[in-house]
Amino acid sequence: MADASSQIARTVPTRRPSRFKEFWRYFSENRGAVIGFWVFLAVFLVAVFADLLAPYDPAAQFRQHALQPPFWQSGGTWEFPLGTDALGRDMLSRLIHGARFSFFVGVVVVVVAATGGILIGLIAGFAPKWLDTIIMRLMDIILAFPSLLLALALVAILGPSLLNAMIAIALVLQPHYVRLTRASVINERTKDYVISAQVAGAGLPRLMFKTVLPNCLAPIIVQAALSFSTAILDAAALGFLGMGAQPPTPEWGTMLADAREFVLRAWWVITLPGLAILVTVLSINLMGDGLRDALDPKLKRS
Repeated sequence: MADASSQIARTVPTRRPSRFKEFWRYFSENRGAVIGFWVFLAVFLVAVFADLLAPYDPAAQFRQHALQPPFWQSGGTWEFPLGTDALGRDMLSRLIHGARFSFFVGVVVVVVAATGGILIGLIAGFAPKWLDTIIMRLMDIILAFPSLLLALALVAILGPSLLNAMIAIALVLQPHYVRLTRASVINERTKDYVISAQVAGAGLPRLMFKTVLPNCLAPIIVQAALSFSTAILDAAALGFLGMGAQPPTPEWGTMLADAREFVLRAWWVITLPGLAILVTVLSINLMGDGLRDALDPKLKRS
């Protein structure tokens, strides 16, 4: 009787865990990635609910409280917990709204760069050799320039604004998606399921977007996470140089630029935006490492 029950137990198939549970199991093995995810989620929620969380309008000026220190320092009050800047604007409100601008920049840049890069990479992966060579040499030319310098030159041509900064950063990041997508496509094209689809009469668009592309998404997702942090850093750098968001926009890089002359008199006006950039970018990079570990089958441990 025991042998019969054990035989039945062996023949009953075990239920495979869902893809999300399997992904989370590998992702959660990286503690740094989990911490980065929760920090990223917290900053994201702050950005979404900025209007509710910020105690003041980010552009409101309280001139009688200009350069007031944070509450824990002598002269600070709970009325302005993180102090004020040179125009009497509340630092906490500006940092909270700055998170919204940073996330907006990251999302727009990643969507634009990834969409264009994936499309061009797919074309290069399936194109004849001469067209593939032309596309990749153009990408190599773009990559030969320092990314920030090229973005700065593009913004100088288009004109300083947050929109033009996002366009410039997206164009600079696009070659990374092109190269990554093309390499993945070339690797997948020789596999049996692609050859079977070709034999079955699948057209080129179906072969590109429905057969090959879904199997190339894992490294692209990791690249998107890392590009998100790069976009925030580049936008802050352009804002610091006066070529990105323009005052009085509460963007973290612009806040750093406005605070340069007060670095010795009022440390908080330059330290707090810098810490906001540091924490956000670090959390995204940690999360990107976890995504790489969870999505790359070569790194998964049984």
